[in-house]
Amino acid sequence: MLDVAALPKAELHLHIEGTLEPELMFELARRNGIPLQYPDVESVRRAYVFTDLQSFLDIYYQACALLIREADFFDLTMAYLRRAHAQGVRHAEVFFDPQTHTERGISMGTVIAGIVRALRQGHDDLGISSHLILCFLRHLPEAEAMATLEQALPYREHLIGVGLDSSERGHPPEQFQHVFERARAEGFRAVAHAGEEGPPEYIWQALDLLKVERIDHGVRCVEDPRLVERLVADQVPLTVCPFSNVKTRVVDTLADHPVRALLERGLCISVHSDDPAYFGGYIGDNYAAIRRALDVPDDELAQYARNSFQASFLDPTQKAAYLAEIDRVV
Repeated sequence: MLDVAALPKAELHLHIEGTLEPELMFELARRNGIPLQYPDVESVRRAYVFTDLQSFLDIYYQACALLIREADFFDLTMAYLRRAHAQGVRHAEVFFDPQTHTERGISMGTVIAGIVRALRQGHDDLGISSHLILCFLRHLPEAEAMATLEQALPYREHLIGVGLDSSERGHPPEQFQHVFERARAEGFRAVAHAGEEGPPEYIWQALDLLKVERIDHGVRCVEDPRLVERLVADQVPLTVCPFSNVKTRVVDTLADHPVRALLERGLCISVHSDDPAYFGGYIGDNYAAIRRALDVPDDELAQYARNSFQASFLDPTQKAAYLAEIDRVV
């Protein structure tokens, strides 16, 4: 049987703020003098029962308030990289939400400096290559996203792309057409969350209006046969997060998840962890769980891993090297 932890993977759908484990929450609270409403680690974990995406986001944004100093962002990112390394991640394209921090008075420079310092150390110490993707919060107006993009331009050397995340219901991608056009004109790659809680129409908008290269989640494409045909024909990558979809009630159980069906229909599907501290596990845990719940054979697990590198923003030479590593392991 294939050792899932040894299988090389690229993590393409990972919110760094969503890797804040309860133990680090308490350390940051102590360091920054911020009281927590929970008495201990276990009480925090017991709170991670969500009825939908918004109920998760309510807790997520509260926890983000603990991140204040550059060292906080460094520690958060290094903790993720160590866990990811243990689960076979060779390359990570990390999302971060600057608006969550700048609206609290934390500077863009502080956030980026801490994350980037950790990504560099992760490369040197763990051999993990990485890219950083700035995400706009879709529950806030496009004007605020545009202002965030302007604030980020002095740090463009550290950023490969932009994304769109947060509450999907009632916030269609078309509301962010201008900021994505500006970002692409500035040379940024583009991705967007779509078709998680939002309808298939949001995926069409992300592709045709925002002109994204990857769709994050996208599982509701199954409701639109014409969209599935488009995704297959263009080999648009979908970065799927099984644990996340169960936790936020997009699907009832892992056994109901369409990840295998989508792969079998010819879509470029890869598996990721999204917000692993809240959703019950990291990328290797997601691989292992779908293997059990959906009886996924080893060759399909390897295909998710291959797709993760093919869908990445690595150059062709780097992709080829990682794909060859998968072949050696398999």
